[in-house]
Amino acid sequence: MSKTSTLQDVARVAGVSTATVSRVLSHPDMVSEATRIRVSNAVEVSGYRVNRAARNLRTQRAHSVLVLLPDLANPFFSAILEGISLNLSRKGYSMLIASTKQVHDSGERLIDYLDDARADGMIILDGGLDAEVISSLKVAAHSTRILFACEWVNETEFPSVRSENRRGTKAAVRYLHDIGHRKIGHVTGPEGNVLMQARKEAFVQEIIALGLEQQPEWLIPGDFSLAAGCVAAKAWIALENRPTAMFCVSDQVAMGFISEMSRRNFKVPEDVSVMGFDDIDLAEQFIPPLTSIRQDRLLLGQTAATMLLERLESPDDAGAEHMAIIPVSLIVRGSTAAL
Repeated sequence: MSKTSTLQDVARVAGVSTATVSRVLSHPDMVSEATRIRVSNAVEVSGYRVNRAARNLRTQRAHSVLVLLPDLANPFFSAILEGISLNLSRKGYSMLIASTKQVHDSGERLIDYLDDARADGMIILDGGLDAEVISSLKVAAHSTRILFACEWVNETEFPSVRSENRRGTKAAVRYLHDIGHRKIGHVTGPEGNVLMQARKEAFVQEIIALGLEQQPEWLIPGDFSLAAGCVAAKAWIALENRPTAMFCVSDQVAMGFISEMSRRNFKVPEDVSVMGFDDIDLAEQFIPPLTSIRQDRLLLGQTAATMLLERLESPDDAGAEHMAIIPVSLIVRGSTAAL
């Protein structure tokens, strides 16, 4: 069909009324899944193009959500973004993506995205925003349009979606203990980061609960990068009294640790067992395959999108869910071995 297909063309292909087509395009949440799919297929077949500018003007909405990341290059976020996009698109919303640094360097304020109607809401995956930015986001008019996912900001009222960071960390320490390790170290994340704090605190708590040996030098500072893992491996090699197992704050750190160990002619898990947190896609294909704590990142993203959309549709709903906790699970592979 011609690229200038009309609403009537879509209705004829789908076998529904033009009112139904209009409803699907403007308010997909108000129709059945079967009808939405039928009309969506008809739109594709007919070549019909939605006039988004006109729709946005009519509804006074941008029908888009800004997702803010601390690091666009980190593969950890890919599945979260997929989950967010999946649930947003089902409700007729598109996803905008920006990094904290990108927004900061542009001189723009985050709140401008909402004030200028470029986005209806925000999903923020960076808990390290400075106090001035957090203060600007607390404006009453926008407080129901912002949600934190993966990371969060302590002592604020923003809703959040997060994984079971403490439970996952304790499960990691317990697993290493159960396979015979009594000297367990930890490569931590960036100082002040909420994920690092939660995992480090849980690590220390479980070490104490199990009555295991503790040495300050076995807590090696780092961040969430491959480079931090390489630096941590060098620190481990320099120790006289070395842990037999290392729990890393993220898979990328664990992979950097293992890579540096290999360059220095140490073997994993023969010389030291190594495990991470996240279970990113590469973990299973890494050499050796990485033992990790799996976060259901797709579900985390889907849950974040759903919670935000519910708040956008019903901003005065006092019963709206404020925090969602996503379960984690232990995935055992070849980077750890029993003593």
